[in-house]
Amino acid sequence: MKSDEWAFVVTYEGSGYVKDSDAEKIDYDQMMKDMKSEEADENKARTKEGFPPIHMIGWAAKPFYDKTNNTLHWAKSMIFGDNQDTTLNYDVRVLGRKGLLSLNAVGTIGNLSDIQNNIPQIIKIAKFKSGSSYSDFNPSMDKVAAYTVGGLVAGKILAKAGLVAILLKNIKLVILGALALFGGFKNKIMGLFGRNKTEEESPIVNQNDSPSTNNDTIQDENS
Repeated sequence: MKSDEWAFVVTYEGSGYVKDSDAEKIDYDQMMKDMKSEEADENKARTKEGFPPIHMIGWAAKPFYDKTNNTLHWAKSMIFGDNQDTTLNYDVRVLGRKGLLSLNAVGTIGNLSDIQNNIPQIIKIAKFKSGSSYSDFNPSMDKVAAYTVGGLVAGKILAKAGLVAILLKNIKLVILGALALFGGFKNKIMGLFGRNKTEEESPIVNQNDSPSTNNDTIQDENS
């Protein structure tokens, strides 16, 4: 990937309703210190699994939770293996009733402002359909995720080099380069999120999931 290029990996995770009650209570500076302190042990495990070690530099953008839109943003800067370039992992999670939409941008630290400028446009492209939004949660019948907002931010990092290979084995995905924002971007992503005349629209889910899971859908704002 060239220094002026970046890409988004977009997935849907049917993990359940993620509670956001801790969003304003988290000490993200302490969280970063904790992640750095665990770096040595985690790198041993990563190396054993064939992934390069990661050196965490810090927050490229400190975590921020948009409670109005139930959207979590954060970015980490890090160095993979012997790479001399600083890698940027910019994450966005759009919370829904039964899961979340995950957007992970991978690029260099120099891409940060460009990615931030394009985030609003990307988020507007799709939304949860009526009945599947965060506010539609029903505690008497809906599954609650095993983690909260803080757990999302503290989650493990996939190696940049191995990210695509891992996801291709487990989940439908789309990688969208920055140039795609100026043309076929909406058509490409809606090909995954949309529906046709004869079939209920499907989220990006594990292909082994049951048909009932596919009813947790994401749709175009204009549909």
